[in-house]
Formats: sequence, C-alpha cells, structure tokens
Amino acid sequence: MTVHFIGAGPGAADLITVRGLRIISESPVVLYAGALVPRELVAAAPEGARLVDTAELNLDEIVEELRAAHAAGLDVARLQSGDTSFFSAVAEQQRRLDALGIPWDITPGVPAFAAAAAALGRELTLPTVGQTVILTRVEGNATAMPVGEDLTTLGRSGALLVLHLAVGRVERVVAELTPLYGADCPVAVVARASRADELVVRGELADLVSLVRDNGIRSVAVIMVGRVLADPGFCDSHLYSDVRDRTAQASL
Repeated sequence: MTVHFIGAGPGAADLITVRGLRIISESPVVLYAGALVPRELVAAAPEGARLVDTAELNLDEIVEELRAAHAAGLDVARLQSGDTSFFSAVAEQQRRLDALGIPWDITPGVPAFAAAAAALGRELTLPTVGQTVILTRVEGNATAMPVGEDLTTLGRSGALLVLHLAVGRVERVVAELTPLYGADCPVAVVARASRADELVVRGELADLVSLVRDNGIRSVAVIMVGRVLADPGFCDSHLYSDVRDRTAQASL
C-alpha cells in the first residue's frame, strides 16, 4: 500500500500529469480538498472508491484516513491543489506517515504561479532584466514567517516577487515594497488561474489596493511584483544566440 501525494494543478481539470490521472483511476481511496480540487479529477476514481473531502478535516483526522487505508491494504490518491513542493502542507502529513511506517510517494503538479504566468502570457525570467523569481507569502493569519523572509528583506533583491495568500494584505504589500520597487513598478494579479472564471488585472504598485478591491478579488489569487512584468527591451538569450554558435564552431 502507498499514499500517493498528487499535485492536482491550479484549477483546470486537464492541468494534471498523465501519471497523476492514472494513479487516481487506480486508487480505491481518494482524499481531496473539495474547494480547490476539480470534481472531474475525483470522478476519475474507480467505481466504488472511498472519496473523502478533507476540507473540514484536521490533520489528525486526515492521517487517520490514511492509516485506515494502510491497515486495509488500500492505495490512496491524496490530491493537493497546485504542486506539492510549496504551501501544500504535505510535509506534516509525510512526517506522520513516516512515524507510522506508511510508505508514500509524490507526483508533482502544475503550480499556481505557472498557471498565472501562462494567463499573463509572460516568461518570468528575461535576459538582463530579471533572472530570479521569489515565491513567498505575506505574514498574517498563518504560521509566522522565518526571520529574514519578510517582504522588506526579500524586496531588497529587486527580483520578481510572487506573493501567495496576500490579497487580504495588499496595503502592507504596497507600504513595504514601494520604497524598494517604486510606485510605478508593474504588478499583476491573477485570480483563479486556469479556471473558467479566471481574472487577470495589471497595473502599477501604487494601484494594487484598488486593483484587488475594485475587482472583488478575495482569495485564490497570486500577486506578482517586478520590472520583468513590463515590456522592456532585452537581449536574446545565450542559449540560441549566434555568439554561442560561433564560439562552439571556433572550438572545433
């Protein structure tokens, strides 16, 4: 028996890996967050599968479902929204499973920030403009941020900031980042990326509060702040450049 942690993607049912969908179709137990995971993915489970919406369960109750499945020798598809590698609460489940001697594996998924970038039609790294992306969140009604990971510290890098769980604290984002990025720094907010009701708004850092409030954005959104979101001039990457080709030929 194995617990399969599966990144279920950002919202569109077809943004899931072939492997992830296959595991769901073969698993007699499926755990999922009902508010975030598309129903079409849950429907891919085999007939008669035990389907458990974890939205109202605490960690102990979720682990008990996994333990019971293990005792019965039943594989579990544990669907996590987006990708499992960050802000997924997978690590605490894995820690409990390790203590119980229950095997698990991971199938990655499409993260929300990648779906947001696709909605914007943007590459988030451009030669000579921006080569660093910082994925973080704003401290609030959640566990405290580690020392040195506050917005002011991270913003000193000048890198593109991708902020999760931040739409309720946009005033703080503007206040802390304006001295570092400037009021005219490009921003984008993508709500419900890849879903049928996806919403994309763009503007400048000075306008961020109104962009969020005037468009009724309250949750399931990603905020991006950085100069790479503008339409700056940038050189072609070295990967496909004539300079690289000439250098390679000269070395023959």
